[in-house]
Amino acid sequence: MNRSMIHETAEIDDGALIGAGSCVWHFCHVMKGARIGMNCMLGHGVFVGENVQVGDGCRIQNHVSIFEGVTLEPDVFVGPGAVFTNVKHPRANRKQPFLPTTVGRMATIGANATILCGVTIGPRAMVGAGSVVTRNVKPGATVAGVPAQEV
Repeated sequence: MNRSMIHETAEIDDGALIGAGSCVWHFCHVMKGARIGMNCMLGHGVFVGENVQVGDGCRIQNHVSIFEGVTLEPDVFVGPGAVFTNVKHPRANRKQPFLPTTVGRMATIGANATILCGVTIGPRAMVGAGSVVTRNVKPGATVAGVPAQEV
């Protein structure tokens, strides 16, 4: 049997789903409505917001924040400290809807990258460490820099 491993310090809200064979490490928080696929790994201190979808086989390194509106397709790698936003013009009294962000199958997000909301990162694309993604990334493309541009 392919069982999940959830560390005792992790917080898994009622209504969150964790797929078989997934590991959720120290001090993670997975909110209600989130779906973590099978055979995923959530490193130390990962936050997964409400209704986030994480496909099978994803590897999310330490201290990554994935907020509501984000979908990771299967086999995505997210490097340590990466952040996904979900509101274009954030304010304390937010009245805007969350903008959807999608990361395609087998894409790689480098360490400390920031992915602004409302973009699609294509399958097998690669985002360089420390990049700020402000627009869509084509399938298979490699982008880097601030703002991220194809290299």
